[in-house]
Amino acid sequence: MEWLNLNNSVSSNIPVVVLCGGRGTRMGSEDVPKPMFKIGTRPILWHIMKIYESFGFKNFILLLGYKKEKIIKYFKNHKGWNIEFVDTGLDTNTAGRIKKIESFIKSDLFLVTYGDGLSDLNLQKLIDFHLRHKKIATLTSVRPYSQFGIMSINSHTNLVTHFKEKPLLDHWINGGFFVFNREVFKYIKEDDILEKDTLIRLSKDKQLVAYKHQGFWMCMDTYKDNLLLNQLWNSKNVPWAPWHRKAL
Repeated sequence: MEWLNLNNSVSSNIPVVVLCGGRGTRMGSEDVPKPMFKIGTRPILWHIMKIYESFGFKNFILLLGYKKEKIIKYFKNHKGWNIEFVDTGLDTNTAGRIKKIESFIKSDLFLVTYGDGLSDLNLQKLIDFHLRHKKIATLTSVRPYSQFGIMSINSHTNLVTHFKEKPLLDHWINGGFFVFNREVFKYIKEDDILEKDTLIRLSKDKQLVAYKHQGFWMCMDTYKDNLLLNQLWNSKNVPWAPWHRKAL
């Protein structure tokens, strides 16, 4: 895999905003905030930040909520990253959290992602795509795998003719890696859910485009997902990590 680096003068001026306020309820434990569930010996949030660092991004704004102190304790002394920790409330919705840091964003462009998704996405190509289309917002679209195996049934005889185990689906979903112009704040209300409110407004105004990512993407939504990501990490197949555990 070719892993490109953005020009340092470009990437150093673009902040990366990570939504880190979620609980770990569906992960089977509420003792740990969701972004702190580990893959190997490091929390998934560290893996996400390493992806951005691989392209030269070192300025992060972490939007905190549930058990924020655990995230602060882990990352406050991390060398090489400039991190701002912002308490955006326990139950604030996703876009509402972003709205709270409007005054923190000084650049015309900023990146946003969730604290539970990993990908081998080429961030340079994503930003180039965003700049070419000259819209306020770009989301990364991905094709997920089915959670279940599917089968084909003959419409006349009802005979089962084919099985396919958890295939790649045809439809596209929001993969959670965004590029926003600062104008996006005009589309965000304080109680907004990013996916259900803000993105819909942008779409209606024809200000939202989708970058189709064909490579690896996985969201850690459940404890089972965490187990699968750990299996990948412990194997030789770590698609989101070009550094391939060298830092551990």
